[in-house]
Amino acid sequence: MKKRYHVHISGRVQGVCFRANALRAARSLGVTGWVRNLPGDRVEAVFEGEQKDAEAMLAWCRTGTPPARVDHLEVAEENATGRFTGFDIVY
Repeated sequence: MKKRYHVHISGRVQGVCFRANALRAARSLGVTGWVRNLPGDRVEAVFEGEQKDAEAMLAWCRTGTPPARVDHLEVAEENATGRFTGFDIVY
């Protein structure tokens, strides 16, 4: 079963390689989608994959990789579309 999540992450998530580390995590888990910075020191990501992989990526988003610090995570579960072919940083 495929899962898709749309997340907004706030805290110390810009200027700490959060997007690059999210890219590595997503690719290692085999999820597809994208991640980008937003104004106001937030990061947005959309990703989908097999349930266990998408949930593992969601768990990664709750903490990130040091020195990032996640203070708040907004999660919306959406219908998987299969639209993405890889995982990218978008601007």
